[in-house]
Amino acid sequence: MRVELVEGDITKQVVDVVVNAANSSLLGGGGVDGAIHRAGGPAIRKECEALRASRYPDGLPTGQAVATTAGQLPARWVVHTVGPVWSASQDRSELLRACYANALNVADELKATTIAFPLISAGIYGWPVDDAVRQALSVLLPATPAVVAEARLVLFGQATYETALAVYEQLRRDH
Repeated sequence: MRVELVEGDITKQVVDVVVNAANSSLLGGGGVDGAIHRAGGPAIRKECEALRASRYPDGLPTGQAVATTAGQLPARWVVHTVGPVWSASQDRSELLRACYANALNVADELKATTIAFPLISAGIYGWPVDDAVRQALSVLLPATPAVVAEARLVLFGQATYETALAVYEQLRRDH
């Protein structure tokens, strides 16, 4: 699988799957979650409400992933995943990595060939950007999904993009 880092807006990515850094309610919120719900329109919320009424009455657990329509987004599906909130006193990196791995698995089940990820947990959930990039790439770079051929890590803002490039280059030097 080819991994690409791009600076941009996740809601503008022309891919099969856009990953939503959702909150557990699945009903929209701030940051990436709110942007995806606004850009995708009411069809996404309607499917999320159905998921809450059936499979996830208590919300989507952290690290898990589930698919819905992409509504009006230039994608076929949205895969929602709930990232962990950063904690300086508790290592939650396994949950963060699970978000990427489980979203990839769902995309593979959908027979998607392209997927775009935001930098999960690095916004209002407070995960330090450099480590969030490191966690994402530790899953994406070695991944060998059956169907997904291209994964994009979509970074919002020039500073985040430059940090991600520096982390990526450091990982390449170390391996």
